[in-house]
Amino acid sequence: MKMKKILALILALCLIVTAAAACGGDSGKGGGKLKVATSPDFAPMAFVDTSKQGQEQYVGFDIMLANYIADEMGKELEIMPMSFDACTTAVSTGTVDMAISGFSWKQDREDNFNLSDFYYPGDNESDQVVIVRKEDEGKYTKPEDFAGMKVGAQTSSLQESLCQEQLPDCEIVVVGDLGTGLLQLKKGDFDAMAVAKGQADVFMSNDDGVALSGFQFEVDPKYTANVIVMKKGADDLTKQVNEILKKAYDSGVYGQWYDEAKELAMSATAEEVTMPDEPSGADEGGEGGEPSTQEE
Repeated sequence: MKMKKILALILALCLIVTAAAACGGDSGKGGGKLKVATSPDFAPMAFVDTSKQGQEQYVGFDIMLANYIADEMGKELEIMPMSFDACTTAVSTGTVDMAISGFSWKQDREDNFNLSDFYYPGDNESDQVVIVRKEDEGKYTKPEDFAGMKVGAQTSSLQESLCQEQLPDCEIVVVGDLGTGLLQLKKGDFDAMAVAKGQADVFMSNDDGVALSGFQFEVDPKYTANVIVMKKGADDLTKQVNEILKKAYDSGVYGQWYDEAKELAMSATAEEVTMPDEPSGADEGGEGGEPSTQEE
């Protein structure tokens, strides 16, 4: 009889443990927070609406996507703004669950992180252009036109790579963030700047001192969409994210989000904010991850 009681107690404990595991074992679904790193200096993907405060001030296509993913997971979204380079460091150190910030596929990212399937932010990746000061509008239409010119591009970006490949005779001047780059262009630190078409549209809408050069890069199809960056080995999370991205794609919301994001990016309350290099909320001294490459 005593042995039966002991067995019954063990069985009861097993049932309790099993029930607890069923409730909390799947960290990807239901309850808790979804921490997402983003760099709010890249309109229309991620930027700030100065008319709002707190989490609501971060807006753009990537923020809409982050909200969608959090809702599908049943989690509360926490946007963690930081510099673009800090986003992947935050993923590597576990400070955030993922980074959604205009990342294009690259082999080094594939090697060092789990990447989601592609998502499609309109023409923001497929169209890559060069902007100039207004007085030079339309003057430069072919690669030879940029020979000997200084062309700005964000550090380690897709635009920098495109300049190296397609404008071999120009002098590339790297910039830390695009807002600063725009000021440098207008000041004359360089003659032109390579940017994504979506970013160019925002710049030209808010500043009549810049215009399109007349030249557009050829972009390999594999760079014409974006990916979400997650920690290497986070396979369950990656699978869940991919299922959500498929649902978003099938429902046709990407085009609507992109149109809304571009309209908001051109409003008077839109602002691109450059964040410190350190991941917001990250442990001091945290290192890790490959250098980021913003594909703008």
